[in-house]
Amino acid sequence: MSALDHPGATAPYSPTPSTANLADILERILDKGIVIAGDIKIDLLDIELLTIRLRLFISSVETAKKAGIDWWETDPALSSRAAQSALARENEELRGRVAELEGRPPGTPKRNRAKESA
Repeated sequence: MSALDHPGATAPYSPTPSTANLADILERILDKGIVIAGDIKIDLLDIELLTIRLRLFISSVETAKKAGIDWWETDPALSSRAAQSALARENEELRGRVAELEGRPPGTPKRNRAKESA
């Protein structure tokens, strides 16, 4: 007799359970995002020696942007565009400071002293 002979009976245990493949799981995690949080504390005789707080957010770039996380776009170590922007700001700031030290208004071109002495 099998489970098919008795109406309402369930099928026997299947040795190969139905599982989602890794690509489906990864797509679901990246689409929705996942947060992993934890604390590690090291105490000695009720004296806290070390506390490490870990917060991990795994998601796709689009999901992270929706959550307001986009630090990689402004980090010069990770983005060439951010590095160029940071260098341009620093360069402009230094030019203004040099102009101020030379006693000329910022933004005016520097005079070529070699031409003036000739």
